[in-house]
Amino acid sequence: MLNIFRGLLLLLLACVGTAHAADTGWLTSPQNDHAKIRFQAERGQDRLYGLLTVELQSGWKTYWRSPGEGGVAPEIHWKNGEKAQWYWPVPSRFDISGLTTQGYHNRVVIPMIITGNPGDVLDGTLTLSTCSNVCLLTDYPLHLDFNQPVDGQFQDAFEQAMRTIPAEKGISEDLAAHLEGDRLVITGTTAGTWRSPEIYFDPMDGGIIPGDPSIKMHGAELVVSAPVTDEWGEKPATLAGKTLSFVLTSDGKAQQTTLTVGADQTANAPDAASVSIMQMLLFALLGGFILNLMPCVLPVMGMKLSAVLHAGSDTRSIRLRFLATSAGILVSFALLATMVTALKLTGAALGWGIQFQNPWFIGLMVAVTFIFALNLFGTFAVLLPSSMVGRMATAGGNGMLGSFFEGMFATLLATPCSAPFLGTAVAFALGAPLQDLWLIFIALGIGMAIPWLLVALLPKTAALLPRPGRWMAMLKTILALMMLASSLWLASLLSLHLGDRVSDMVILLLAIVALVAVLFTGPRSGASFYLAVILLTGLGGYQLRGLIQSPSASSTEASADIRWQPLSEAAIDQALAQGKRVFVDISADWCVTCKVNEMRVLNQPEIVAALNAPDVVALRGDWSKPSASIAAFLQKRNRYAIPFNEIYGPGQPEGEILSPLLDQQTLLAALKHAKG
Repeated sequence: MLNIFRGLLLLLLACVGTAHAADTGWLTSPQNDHAKIRFQAERGQDRLYGLLTVELQSGWKTYWRSPGEGGVAPEIHWKNGEKAQWYWPVPSRFDISGLTTQGYHNRVVIPMIITGNPGDVLDGTLTLSTCSNVCLLTDYPLHLDFNQPVDGQFQDAFEQAMRTIPAEKGISEDLAAHLEGDRLVITGTTAGTWRSPEIYFDPMDGGIIPGDPSIKMHGAELVVSAPVTDEWGEKPATLAGKTLSFVLTSDGKAQQTTLTVGADQTANAPDAASVSIMQMLLFALLGGFILNLMPCVLPVMGMKLSAVLHAGSDTRSIRLRFLATSAGILVSFALLATMVTALKLTGAALGWGIQFQNPWFIGLMVAVTFIFALNLFGTFAVLLPSSMVGRMATAGGNGMLGSFFEGMFATLLATPCSAPFLGTAVAFALGAPLQDLWLIFIALGIGMAIPWLLVALLPKTAALLPRPGRWMAMLKTILALMMLASSLWLASLLSLHLGDRVSDMVILLLAIVALVAVLFTGPRSGASFYLAVILLTGLGGYQLRGLIQSPSASSTEASADIRWQPLSEAAIDQALAQGKRVFVDISADWCVTCKVNEMRVLNQPEIVAALNAPDVVALRGDWSKPSASIAAFLQKRNRYAIPFNEIYGPGQPEGEILSPLLDQQTLLAALKHAKG
């Protein structure tokens, strides 16, 4: 219908030989030097044809008819009560501070038809909202005199503007919508293949506003999913029967669609959810199990190995200690689930390992790991009251409490690591209902406890270890050095909050205290003693030399040969618009897996050369400190753990998320595929 009307409209314009045009010329405002506007109009037989042109400076925008989660659409108040039908060109989407808005940048021409009888003069006031880092609401007085001679190119300009208006068909005649959980889902097919589709929503009845959409396509099939909330921010009870209006684009074409939302599909959700939760529980078990192999947990594994060696052949003691460690792991994951539940209920940011963004937590972990290291060096032994020792011995051994806390400690050290399968399970848990969240976290705990439970069930496996001897002193020293290394690494994270100098001085102090403790209170014989002294002396000297010469290098120097740019949605859109490929990397100083990826993959010459190619843009986000924009970026992609890597390009416009553990060949293949 719109196409027929548009054709008749252009025909009428061509036939009006005695038409009179008027032009305000370019108008500016002293309150807003970032925009200028122009309004032109021409009289027909019983109506006026108008053109509003807005030109904006770089970095500024104005709004579409439906601004989205913020903003005000342009509006004209006519002096004599004339009415105008606006025809809106296809907008763009802007994501700023977690809000999604729809509008225009640079230049937009909006045609309109005005009804009424203004005579020879048309007067009105345009109210225009323009935004950058701030927003300005500016009024422009419009005065058009149809008796004044003007440029005769109005008809051509009006016809050209009308060609930018979305048609009522041309992309898909097979579109349907329904509510699924708390998301509006739109499905459709097209003749051929979808190419860079976008969708722009109008508000629905009841103040319901669809949020930032997720668009997935496969050949001719398209699935759009967008969160929906009412004006109070609550999930709507139903959308069935409501009218949905939106503009859909693909391959340079645009289509205005209005349809009725179908029946909600929440009734079918339990079957799909049961399959999904079973799959996620398996991922959680595998992810928790693999955490034992990550470098974060190795020192605690070493401590437990030392305990087994001291236990000798006492199978009952071994069983009880490993059961206590397993209980510590399970209790820790239950506490993590409680914390995440509280964060979800309060609307706070969620993420796996985000407690390492807190300097007080880091300081506590530095102290605990350092005390454990000194204990392993033999500097001191933790002595409990005799009554408590008696009760613990009666319960099955005086190492039970320590084993329990070893399990809790191992869980805390595991949270900076995002092992394979773990990221998927955690992402599902953080976005799932509370009962599913608890199931996932308990499964993670069981998965991590599997090796410990295995030894508890089969204590005779400890007999496979060599018999106790002098070599145990060397092993204990190595375990102490591993724990001390964990403490020093944690201390280096304080540089983000206290500065490099303070962090380096803390590391130097810890090294000196450990050296003094070994020299004056530890065992003074054997190769283990000399190994500890040499390594601690070398560490102290190296740290002191660095403090004298220059501040310690920050983590941002990793992968320094890659030309990193700040991460943002706008940077991705701009690169794609230029036909470039995009590599996204989100990491943090406290993320051990991120450092492994840097050393094994991102620092390799072949990868550096690929990411520095002229058609590749490398974007990096640093989550070492809390960042609302990075949290929103991850949440939009249903991810809550790092490392996070994603690749975009002409051949992969929707993005391809890579495994947490990067691989050179996989990364290069993904970059090649993204080129198209």
